[in-house]
Amino acid sequence: METPDFKKFASRFLNTTSSHVFLTGKAGTGKTTFLKSLAAHTHKNFIVVAPTGIAALNAGGVTIHSQFLIPPATYIPDRYLPENLSAGGRYINSQTLARKHPLNSERKKVLRAIDLLVIDEVSMLRADLLDAIDYRMKAVRGNFNQSFGGIQVLFIGDLFQLPPVIRNDEQELLSRYYTSPWFYEALALKDNQPVYIELDKIYRQQDDAFISILNNLRNSTITSTDVERLNSCYHTAEQIEELQEVITLTTHNYRADQLNRQALDNLKSKAHYFEAVLDGEFPESMYPVQPQLELKEGAQIMFVRNDTNFEKKYFNGKLATVTRIEEDEVWVHMAGTHEPYQLTRERWENKRYSVDNANHVLNEEVIGSFEQFPVKLAWAITVHKSQGLTFDKAIVDVASAFADGQVYVALSRLRSLEGLVLRSKINPEVVRTDSNIKSYTNAAHQPEKLTSVIEQRQRVYISELLTTTFSFAGVLKEINYIQRNKEPERLEDPTMKPVLVQVVDALVNEAGNTEKFRSQLQGLIAKAAHEQLLARIEKGSTYYGKLVLDQLRLLLNHIEAVKHQKRIKTYLSQLQEIDQLLSRKLTELHHAYLIVSQILNGTELFDFRAVKLSLETERMQLLKEINPQPVEKKTKSKSKSGKKKRADDKSTYDVTLEMFKSGMKPEDIAKERGFVLTTIEGHLAKAVEAARLDIDAFMPQEEVAEIMNTIQALPESFVSKELYDKLNGKYGYGKLKAVMAHVKFRQDHKQ
Repeated sequence: METPDFKKFASRFLNTTSSHVFLTGKAGTGKTTFLKSLAAHTHKNFIVVAPTGIAALNAGGVTIHSQFLIPPATYIPDRYLPENLSAGGRYINSQTLARKHPLNSERKKVLRAIDLLVIDEVSMLRADLLDAIDYRMKAVRGNFNQSFGGIQVLFIGDLFQLPPVIRNDEQELLSRYYTSPWFYEALALKDNQPVYIELDKIYRQQDDAFISILNNLRNSTITSTDVERLNSCYHTAEQIEELQEVITLTTHNYRADQLNRQALDNLKSKAHYFEAVLDGEFPESMYPVQPQLELKEGAQIMFVRNDTNFEKKYFNGKLATVTRIEEDEVWVHMAGTHEPYQLTRERWENKRYSVDNANHVLNEEVIGSFEQFPVKLAWAITVHKSQGLTFDKAIVDVASAFADGQVYVALSRLRSLEGLVLRSKINPEVVRTDSNIKSYTNAAHQPEKLTSVIEQRQRVYISELLTTTFSFAGVLKEINYIQRNKEPERLEDPTMKPVLVQVVDALVNEAGNTEKFRSQLQGLIAKAAHEQLLARIEKGSTYYGKLVLDQLRLLLNHIEAVKHQKRIKTYLSQLQEIDQLLSRKLTELHHAYLIVSQILNGTELFDFRAVKLSLETERMQLLKEINPQPVEKKTKSKSKSGKKKRADDKSTYDVTLEMFKSGMKPEDIAKERGFVLTTIEGHLAKAVEAARLDIDAFMPQEEVAEIMNTIQALPESFVSKELYDKLNGKYGYGKLKAVMAHVKFRQDHKQ
């Protein structure tokens, strides 16, 4: 029987279901490789986070604490903290996060832009921290009915490796909420456990006997024969002293530091120091190697990343010996082959996720970098820091193993038993695996059921996808929040308010039809009437796509009208969040047919490049219409090709001005074009400013005179809000700006 390809199963679950997935596997089975290639295999927007700075750097992501703005404290999954604990200290809850550590707009945009959250190295992820993430996702997405606010989570890691760290005082308190500290105990997963997918093909080791021993170590089923075989690799201190080109794996930091320092000091050669080049933000917790690297000729070093060049001279964990140092040049001999190689500096990047305001694309922004030789002293390293490394040969010293999984992690770094050197014999009593882990994996690991599970989850996904796509609840909820909580000073012009009212009215007026439409879709799903279902999705996407686009046009015009005004930063940020929600809704409507048809047809080739290009072009055209080039540049009637512009190349300002000059009133133009009066008056004010429209043609002379007299009574550096208040809101901002432009024009042209 052919072995299932569990990597393909993982990809299918991520692309065609909304189920959380736990991708696990023994050391060396390709979990990191899967993560690195994820972008090429999923249609979903995702970000990658990890519990520590180094783990985040290795995963190509960011830390959990920085992305979710969670302080280094114990999270209590309760509405109120226990009476003996104080908020804001070592213990926090949802109220602490909401009040004392609110997410900024940029983080909110990122978390609203994703469909998938990837958490790497979950063996170190505590249940309480995962519940804090769950709260953040629910709050930012306004969805408290589904875990993580309705997004999918991919967990990656091996629970049989090093466990999460928990202090004794924390353990007593957290035991009230969690059976154990492991991530899968989180309350967020209580009714929504991830699908367990275990990669089973081992790439690091090829020796079946060694693989069998590692499996027994992992499962705490080690036999006397296994122990005897391992202990045959024991070497005396004298024998170890004679070994060359070998690293020691030990359990404690102080021991590793001691061995490295002593070995370096024993070298009689001159010490050379190489400083890292730091740029921007790169916290010390993320340093991949020492910022000041001390090397001597004869020093044993280890590469800490893979060679990305074609030659592949080294890999993460490859040993070498320094042979020559000349100024900033360092030459080494590779362990085993003794092939000479000159070290070159590598660059590590610290990044953050952001969303482009122009097109709402999720970006990775580099905010800092660290450049240094990709090596560290390597006579010794801790078991903890060896995770992810591969050694051809190593001295393993785990007599003082204190954490579950330490012995397994140490031995699994080696390619074969031939490379194993034991400083002390293995004591079966230090080979421990948490009983909670064994119980969990025994219950969750059901590979034979994955095929039937994915079929059932796909049906659920299609139903959820269509229900969510053809719903405007999220947009309406956000607008309602703005209208309830905005302060008067956020708005310079009360006439701005109708824009949000119009958006709400347009969406609410469709509520009845939308509810009926969703019911029709669910009925077709139940009947398995696939052709009819796809036809309805296609028609519905077109209809509601136009509805959303119309509201987006209205909103973007409003944003353009207010963005240069004073003291409305918060309000403008809220409008941009609505823009993001509407734009995302438009994307969902364009994707729905393609996703459902691919799942139903079993092809599952989600290529959204054409859709993405179409949406980007549509938005660019919309923005160009709303915010054209400056008037003086547009008077040049020729394009790059030398051809005259067509009539439909006119800006939105040109169209308004033409309609006004044809005799239409601003109120009528607003109604005709689907804009609010403020926007039309703003267009005409720009025409006055550009000397394309006389002020008297726009406004009665008495209105102009009244506004001009009021301007004279104000300080020279006044803002339009002060003028508006002085006139008690008698005139809208379009007219005020027109007169202000008229006054400035007269002053500039005084003889």
